[in-house]
Amino acid sequence: MYKGRGSIIFPYFYTMKRFFRKIWPWLRNKYVLTISIFAIWMFFFDQNNMVDRMGMSAEIRQLEDDREYYQEQIQKDSARLNELTTNKENLEKYAREQFLMKKKNEDVFVVIEVKE
Repeated sequence: MYKGRGSIIFPYFYTMKRFFRKIWPWLRNKYVLTISIFAIWMFFFDQNNMVDRMGMSAEIRQLEDDREYYQEQIQKDSARLNELTTNKENLEKYAREQFLMKKKNEDVFVVIEVKE
């Protein structure tokens, strides 16, 4: 329903109409049309499209962050392994704490702290 120039909808259609009047000669140009179709094809439909590339680059960043984290963990674990293999006291302490190992005449009490 057309309500006249005072309508809220009318300025939107008026500006769209003016926009298409200005752009229509450009769209009729075969070179602009060809380049536009090519750009749309490359951005959305090609095997190496931009949407997939952006997703892949985000995945690459995530994998590089994971790589740094795991390299730090490897360094920490290597230092811990070196410490355990060189010192017998540290090995016994580690076994008692982590695996609750004990000697024959000992009792082990496990204390669990409840965090609130």
